[in-house]
Amino acid sequence: MRTDFDILIAGGGLNGPALALALADAGLSVAVADARPADARAGDAFDGRAYALALASQRLLAALGLWPELAPNAQEIRKVEATQGAPGEGAGPFGLHFDGAELEEGRLGYMLEDRFLYRALLAAMQGRVTHLPGLSVTGQEAEGAAIRATLSDGRSISARLLVGADGRQSGVAARAGIRRIGHDYGQIALVAAVDHELPHEGTAHQYFMPTGPLAILPLPGNRSSIVWSEAEASARAIMELPDDEFLAVLRPRFGDFLGEIRLVGPRFSYPLNLTLAERYVAPRVALVGDAAHGVHPIAGQGLNLGLRDVAVLAEVLVAARRRGEDIGADLVLARYEDWRRPDATALALGMDGVNALFSNANPLLRTAREIGMGLVDAIPPLRRGFMRQAAGLSLEPMPRLLTGRRL
Repeated sequence: MRTDFDILIAGGGLNGPALALALADAGLSVAVADARPADARAGDAFDGRAYALALASQRLLAALGLWPELAPNAQEIRKVEATQGAPGEGAGPFGLHFDGAELEEGRLGYMLEDRFLYRALLAAMQGRVTHLPGLSVTGQEAEGAAIRATLSDGRSISARLLVGADGRQSGVAARAGIRRIGHDYGQIALVAAVDHELPHEGTAHQYFMPTGPLAILPLPGNRSSIVWSEAEASARAIMELPDDEFLAVLRPRFGDFLGEIRLVGPRFSYPLNLTLAERYVAPRVALVGDAAHGVHPIAGQGLNLGLRDVAVLAEVLVAARRRGEDIGADLVLARYEDWRRPDATALALGMDGVNALFSNANPLLRTAREIGMGLVDAIPPLRRGFMRQAAGLSLEPMPRLLTGRRL
């Protein structure tokens, strides 16, 4: 049966274009239906949004040919300090101290602003991928050896496989009958960036506080990105404050270890929940990124989990194509789900458990947490295991893209 494309991807954020580029480089015809207009997020102004890229994710971007362009704007994450505390009290006496120098790679990952990553992905698709900006997938129906999708402009497109990269409210998943499980955290994440007087030395800080975690993540220069989780009512009130009052609430949590701080760019907020797809595949459908697993932002693993999906799905599909298999067949898609779902689910539930363990003021649990972190930090093999997990180097088997090799 003739189809318009081998793959149609619903969703033009970050995971969708990354998957499209990996597949197109291997000779498959790919289209990306992107609900946003072509110039969305393509401006030069810094808007405060940034991602913590695990080392494996950076290697995937290198395999796609993007890293030479991205590297000048990336900040190495050389160390991670994870401690618990309370506003105005400073960090607790024990914690986890991860030093990239303990790994062969010498670093744990990179920080990269959204504007640079999105723009690089968008530019790379030109001439390699059919980009359909301003259009979303509004309907789909599997038809034997193909799936037919309806776009928001009424157009119909057929493909061997439809990939849902359309977020936590995935329409592709819902129309495929894939149910979701999860719960709300009762927290809202406040996202912003700050300038500070002193250099951060490439160190990321994760403070576990009774109302939710605060991440301080290094950006190029004397700047850091903050992801600050608070109880919903408190977070809404804080977001409504003018900048100077917002900073007055942030400072006791942030501390003075980087000197005076000031806001740079706008502030954002989004409610936090856990949402897991019960299946990653359906007839002629596969899910990646938040469409498969929406997780708590602890440790900044959301995008990294999505890029792991991209690497595994691309490898499965390209290998199947080279063997002459139908890339949308159930048996092919089952290989993707079997490879990815256990790892992604374990990490999602692990972050869920960490948030539940630390987001409270129970004094007995506080003592137990201090002892636990101190023990992990004191055992080098265990500490390095956590570091390799955070760097995205523990997935087995490791797909080629995550090692920096092209398909």
